[in-house]
Amino acid sequence: MNETIITARMHKDGTVVEVLADGSERPFPKQPMRPMTEEEIHAAAVSDPDALPMTEAELRTARRVPRVKTMRRALHLTQEEFAARYHIPLGTLRDWEQGRSEPDQTAKAYLKVIDANPEAIYQALQSTPH
Repeated sequence: MNETIITARMHKDGTVVEVLADGSERPFPKQPMRPMTEEEIHAAAVSDPDALPMTEAELRTARRVPRVKTMRRALHLTQEEFAARYHIPLGTLRDWEQGRSEPDQTAKAYLKVIDANPEAIYQALQSTPH
């Protein structure tokens, strides 16, 4: 069986590039997706055993993953590391992730800013006196 392995990287702006053997990068060619009807989309989903659409009952009982947890995992940080890095009480972060409470409007705005530029926020907090 012949296999070709392509290494890809996503930049912060959302562009995806191919990483070449020498470490350089090149953009993937832009190939527009073939428009599909709703029926074609459903047929393609049903034919993929790893991506079967959820039933209404499954959707109702599915455990929701809070956005902050997804963001933290994307940054490859533990709860403790994320909480310390962004000055969020660990218990508060755990409560958000476990669905026991929701971030208020101010916290939601802060999380949005962290999501937009996590390194800049970390650097800004490093230079702030406690």
